[in-house]
Amino acid sequence: MPMTAPETDLDGPLVSKLSALGFDRRPDIRDRAALKADFREKFQALNRVALTDGEFRRLLLENVSPDVYETARSFRSWNAFVRAGCTPLDCAFVNFRD
Repeated sequence: MPMTAPETDLDGPLVSKLSALGFDRRPDIRDRAALKADFREKFQALNRVALTDGEFRRLLLENVSPDVYETARSFRSWNAFVRAGCTPLDCAFVNFRD
């Protein structure tokens, strides 16, 4: 018979460790739409840019994939993104300075 544990028993130590490392709990992010909205807000602030809805959809399509390792690799480096109107944008996904 397999051993099972409540999800909270498994999540508790991880949440505690992340809190100790300075990560904040975000109870306002409860679904994919809220996660995308927060990501968009942080991305635009970091890169000092305002993307259109279409540009943001394309940014996600070009840089986020089901392969978490590939996405993480992409997020750790500077990326070139061509905005509507063929305007180039060198952008970062992570603020490594702060």
